[in-house]
Amino acid sequence: MNEVAGIAALDVHKNPFTETVLEEVDIEQLRQEYFRLLEHTKALEVRVRKSEERRRALMHILSDLNTVNRKLTDQRKAMIHILADYEKDRSKLAKQTERLDNSRRALMHILQDSHQSNLRLENSRKAMIHIMSDLKVTTEEVQRREQELREKQEQLVQAGKLATLGELTTGVAHELNNPLNNIGLFIGNVIDLIELGKGDPQRILRELHSAMQQVHKATEIISHLRTFGRAASVSREPVAINQVISRSLALMHEQLRLRQIEVQLHFPDKDVIVIGNAIQLEQVFINLLTNARDAMTEVTPKAITISCTPQVDMVEISVCDTGPGIPIEWQQKIFDPFFTTKEVGAGTGLGLSITYGIIKEHQGTITVENAPNIGALFRIQLPLNRSETESEKR
Repeated sequence: MNEVAGIAALDVHKNPFTETVLEEVDIEQLRQEYFRLLEHTKALEVRVRKSEERRRALMHILSDLNTVNRKLTDQRKAMIHILADYEKDRSKLAKQTERLDNSRRALMHILQDSHQSNLRLENSRKAMIHIMSDLKVTTEEVQRREQELREKQEQLVQAGKLATLGELTTGVAHELNNPLNNIGLFIGNVIDLIELGKGDPQRILRELHSAMQQVHKATEIISHLRTFGRAASVSREPVAINQVISRSLALMHEQLRLRQIEVQLHFPDKDVIVIGNAIQLEQVFINLLTNARDAMTEVTPKAITISCTPQVDMVEISVCDTGPGIPIEWQQKIFDPFFTTKEVGAGTGLGLSITYGIIKEHQGTITVENAPNIGALFRIQLPLNRSETESEKR
């Protein structure tokens, strides 16, 4: 259709010149040339389209390159920050490396000191082994000396008891003399009744029973002396403290009576139970009674007051006399061994020392003071029997 239009166009523009040309040019060649031009035109159009596509692709590429450039710029900025951070980290790492190097050198010094310390520790360990060996020997020696000391203390206590028994001999002799005289009287009556032929069996039995009562009384006195005089065992058991005091007064009764010393007792209604050794505690109160007796030789009235006051977990026993009291400068050393205020030969100075030791062994305390307007006041505190205390609380 285009070819026809082209021919028609040529026909429209006919002139003498073109007619001459057309005559000279072969129509077929024109057609071929026309087709060649069309193909060339189409090729150019294709090339133009491809060029346009390439232009558009190039525009896209340029746009992408612009985007990439912006990204690269951002990355460059980020890289600059990274390099700055890296420089900071490198500086910090250098400082840390320096500190680590210093720490390493310090550690080397510490290791050297530790080695020296280990050497000293090893020497100390060897010295400690020798010290422990010496300590073991010393401990065994101390234990042996403590055992000897305990034996000497027991001997001292026994000597004190024997000395006390020696002082009690006169009073006990009087106490034994009365029942012996009574026994002799009753037996004499029985003999007289038999010899006179007035052997009333009932009367004879009464006389013999009376004699036996006196025998029992004498036997009790002797048994008490034997019990007090024998070496006390170290056993501890529940003991009624008021009964201990009563037995001590029984031994001292005759001596106190002969010196006209009145004894006042203030005991609770129930027995007060402590854990202790009855014989040792009896010796404590005999020593205190003996001291009170000797302190009141030149005073009147003569009285000893013994009080027993139970407390929460302790019992307080006070022994007070009407003597002149104890000077304050002597009260600090009154319990020292061999300290005595009596004349030479009148005392051993062991009584109160033994008393102090016995009370300490019983986990108790003993103190001395001067009672107002009276005389010496000894206060003893002993722990109560826990089982008894707990049963009373229930």
